[in-house]
Parts: sequence; structure tokens; C-alpha cells
Amino acid sequence: MCGIVGYIGQREAYPILIKGLKRLEYRGYDSSGVALMDSSINIYKKQGKVAELETFAESKNKKGKVGIGHTRWATHGVPNDTNAHPHYSGSNRLAIIHNGIIENYSVLKQDLENKGHTFKSDTDSEVFIHFIEEIQNQHQCSLEEAVRLALHKVVGAYAIIIMSEDNPNQLIAARKGSPLVIGIGKEQDEFFVASDATPIIEYTNEVVYLNDDEIAVITNNSLAIKNIEDIPTTPYIHTLDMELESIEKGGYDYFMLKEIFEQPKSIRDALRGRLIAANGHVALGGIHKYLDKLVKAKRIVIVACGTSWHAGLVAEYIMEEFARIPVEVEYASEFRYRNPIIEEGDVMIAISQSGETADTLAAIELAKNRGAIIFGVCNVVGSSIARATHEGAYIHAGPEIGVASTKAFTGQVTVLALLGLMLAKERKTISDNQLKDLLRQLEQIPQKVEQALKLNNQIEKIAKDFVNARNFLYLGRGYNFPVALEGALKLKEISYIHAEGYPAAEMKHGPIALIDEEMPVVVIATRDNSYDKILSNIEEVKARRGKVIAVVTEGDAAIPKKVDYVIEVPSTHDAFMPLVSVIPLQLLSYHVALMRGCNVDQPRNLAKSVTVE
Repeated sequence: MCGIVGYIGQREAYPILIKGLKRLEYRGYDSSGVALMDSSINIYKKQGKVAELETFAESKNKKGKVGIGHTRWATHGVPNDTNAHPHYSGSNRLAIIHNGIIENYSVLKQDLENKGHTFKSDTDSEVFIHFIEEIQNQHQCSLEEAVRLALHKVVGAYAIIIMSEDNPNQLIAARKGSPLVIGIGKEQDEFFVASDATPIIEYTNEVVYLNDDEIAVITNNSLAIKNIEDIPTTPYIHTLDMELESIEKGGYDYFMLKEIFEQPKSIRDALRGRLIAANGHVALGGIHKYLDKLVKAKRIVIVACGTSWHAGLVAEYIMEEFARIPVEVEYASEFRYRNPIIEEGDVMIAISQSGETADTLAAIELAKNRGAIIFGVCNVVGSSIARATHEGAYIHAGPEIGVASTKAFTGQVTVLALLGLMLAKERKTISDNQLKDLLRQLEQIPQKVEQALKLNNQIEKIAKDFVNARNFLYLGRGYNFPVALEGALKLKEISYIHAEGYPAAEMKHGPIALIDEEMPVVVIATRDNSYDKILSNIEEVKARRGKVIAVVTEGDAAIPKKVDYVIEVPSTHDAFMPLVSVIPLQLLSYHVALMRGCNVDQPRNLAKSVTVE
């Protein structure tokens, strides 16, 4: 969940590292640091945002054409200057940056202390570089060999870059479970290394994705990759389909607001080429090889975390209603620890924005080993999940920088809806006319999202009345129940207000005890087959003097008479309503958080890509 960046070439490294760290700051932002190779390794690091590091380093020697940088999301040790990366080895002749967790670090640390090592930080990463140096000294081997031997001994996840005074024109990188991408300079005399492509795209669109258990030895004019068994591998060069403008704010104050307003385009991009409503055509190009197994599956298991889990719940409703396949939605973080029943022929759908979520990757490996077919839904091309699954589909949402996911949720729901309808068509569980109608309505969603975004000013006014709220309750039924969960998650993530999402009928089984005149209750009450029931739930809230904010279908005459605030959204089929009804909830959370003085792009304690379990 940290951001790492490295450079080796003919330019001064420091400006490249700082710019890269700013672009990676969404991955972690409690401290940052750089190491630069001059006549020796100079490390500068500081608690806080990258801007704090820039100020601290102003008067320092920032020369060096080889360097590494890191922005941290703390795991081992509190955020402070000492625990910030990079870390020196015992001799100060090696330096490391590390993303991930070394699970057996305490055993390694005790052994190293017994051998006379002393540690300045509380981190597993400092132990890692001490361990590598100890191996190098013991075996009198090259740094590359010491890294390879060390990786056989460490348990956990890592993406690392190491620099050495003894090899000043070399970087060594390795990964297992945490992403690492190597950018090839256009002039072939420089290389860039990073957690993802955002710091690289300004300089090159040619990259190599390092695979698990691979080690890269990089100089300014060569790249050699081996696995930890010392067997050379041939790097495959990918061409990035990403524009620099996509990772800039584009005139918006925050990435989150930009990404909320990008949703009409991102949903269109998710639909493009995949449906033709007029003739009932629906297809996902990435699943041809395993389509028959998908169609004949006796059940589907969806694994995901956070917002992606909510998208999975929507998919469960769509697939069961239209394709008539039993679907189970599992938290990936719990799935692998409960000895789940997975049989050959089962289908798993793994959902992840980043494609690097550690728990989801672990669930994939477990299911693959038991004979399941794995279908991936993610956003990042070339990510670990995209490569670990049998087949899958990208959501084509473009880079999502805001930590609180918005356009990735609607992109995931869009792709999963397409998959559900495609399965329904192949399984002949809906008629041709019904399919065409559903596809027509799905095709119209981008315009309806555009209409919903026009509510921004109205929602900003509503937000002013709830800036000081301490709790929120979100209620929904059917397809809108996952939307209630997602709305509550967005609010708690970025405003730090306690919020809970519930099925509306479950309110009477506990949460109703919390309702009083101080309790805002957001009810997603669009007109569907549970409309009369949700109306009764609103009456129950009002009878206890709760403040009701209702998201309703445009033109609703009944609910506005009963509630305190009304947000009208365009009408669509129940199955696609989450794509529309979630928009005002995203905007509400954004405005409440902004008015509370919160950093909506980088909320405390959170990071974008969760690459540790």
C-alpha cells in the first residue's frame, strides 16, 4: 500500500522521484523519502506529505543520476521520520524501499540482533536490508545473489528496489504479491521503476511488468530479469494505453470530484463495443475461451473487498434474476480462511479496481488450485489479477487517483451487468425482446448519470445541514441495498462520520434504536417492486423524528410529502438503478467531507491499493 519509484539514467534523479512520489501519493501519504547516489548514498525522509519532504530537502545535496523514492502507508511502526523509507543497511552502503509486509521479520530481527546488528526503526523493511547485507557478507557474494538468497528466506509480500555504493550504477528490484513495473526510456539509456504506471507515463509508454518471484538487475543501458531460482526470463514489453492528462486534475479541485464527473464517459467506455441494443448483441471479448464453462456453471462465487464487494452484490442480484445462476458474494479477506467448498467447474469472479488486492489474489490462487475457472474484473491493464485469472474484462475507467472509489464502482457494475445479460442470453433464460429492452436501458445509463450530476448544487446545499452530524444511517432494498452500503462507506471513508448501511427491512432489528431527531437517515427509495415497503420504512423513521434524505425517482409524488430532503434521479430499470442512485451519495459524501475540512483525495489511514493482507 506504499508507493515506490526509482530512476537510473542520464538525468538528475531527484526531480523525477519527487514528481513520481506526488503521483503515487494516493498509495500512501504518512511519510516519504528519497535516496540518491552521489559519491555515497544520501537519504532524505520526512513524516507527512511529499510536500514536507520537498521543503526538508531544499538545502540538501540532491545530486545523483540514480535514485529511489517512497511514500509510505504505515504497517510496522508509527508514521515518523525514522520509520519513513528508504532505510540503510547496517553499513549504510545499501538502501532499500519496500512495499508489502515481511511476516517473519521478528524472527529475522532477533537473529540479526544476536549477530550484533542494531536497528534505528520499527520497520520490517529495515530488517530486510540488514538481512540482505548479512547474507552478502557471510557468503561473500554479489548483491544480486544475496537478494536472491534472502528472498528464499523471507515470508510475506514485497516489492523492493535496492541501491548499493559498491555498484553505484545499478538498481536491483524484486516483487512478490506487490506490484512493480519497469519503464524503458525512449532513448534506451534510462529506466524507471514504480508501483504503477502513473509516474512513468510522462517519460515512456513501454513497460515491463515484473512477475512474482522475479528479480530485475537494472543499469542505465541494460535490463536483466531472473526468477529466484536463478533462471533468466525474457521480459515482455507492454505498450501503455494511458494519457498524461488522465492523471492530472483537469481543472477540478480534487481528483474525487473529477472522477465523479467522469462517470458518464467511463460508463460509455465500459459499454463501448460490447453491446448493440437494436439487435440484442451483448459480448465481452475476453471470455471466448471459457464461455461454455461460464454458461454451464452450477454456481458463481464472487470475491472482492470494499467497494468492489458492493459491486459484486449488485452482480449477484442481476445474475440470479436474469441468468438464473446461484451466486455467492464473499469477502476475499474471509474466503481463504474458512476452508470454502470449491469444486471443479465452479466459476469465481474476482473484482478489484487496482488488480493488486492481496486478499483477492490469495482467494484466486486457492480457487484455481481446486479447479475453479477464474474470471477477473479490474481496471488496471497488466495488473496481477489480470494475469492470474483465466479470462476477464477491463472496466476501462481510466486511472482512479482518489482513494475513495467512485467511477470504478460504476464501471464494475456496468461490466458485471453486461456479463449477467450475456449469460442470460446464452442460457436462454430471458426472451429476445426482454434482452433488447434491457440493453436499450443500459445503453441510456451514461445520459442518465449526466442528469444525476446536475444535482450537484442541490446536494451541496443539503450537505451544509449535516456537516456536524456524528452518525448516518443508509437504507435500501433490493438492488438499492448495495447502494446503501456503498453510500455509507463513502461517507465514513472521507468525512470520518460514522455511517452504516442496512437493508431497510432490517432497520427494525436493531438500528431503529438509534433513530432520533439528531440522526440523518438516507433512504434510497426509487420506484421499484419494493416501493410500498420502503415507504413504510420511511414512516417508521419519521415516527421517531429522524431526518430523512430520500433519493427518489423523478416525478415521485408520495415520498416528497413525508421526508425532509428529496433528491430526484432519472428512472431506469431496477437492475441498473445503482448506476444512477449512487451518484448523489457520492456527491453528498464529497461535499460533507469538504465542508468538514477533510482531504477527500487522501483520507486518513487509507490507501488506494491494498497490497497487504
